[in-house]
Amino acid sequence: MNRITFNPNQCGGRPCIRGMRIRVTDVLDLLASGLSFEEILDEMPDLEVEDIVACLQFATRRIDHPVITA
Repeated sequence: MNRITFNPNQCGGRPCIRGMRIRVTDVLDLLASGLSFEEILDEMPDLEVEDIVACLQFATRRIDHPVITA
């Protein structure tokens, strides 16, 4: 997870990839739009496959929490 960085002075403090101005949400949106890893890498040549995987891992960890109902 060291590929995902946070900087309050960059992209409004949103999680980015390796200090670049490529937000995790940018990559997730491209995946949700149906682009393949290869297409994303063509679109954003500074990315690596491991960056895309890190975005997916980050997202799953963010949403994987119990919901307690009363």
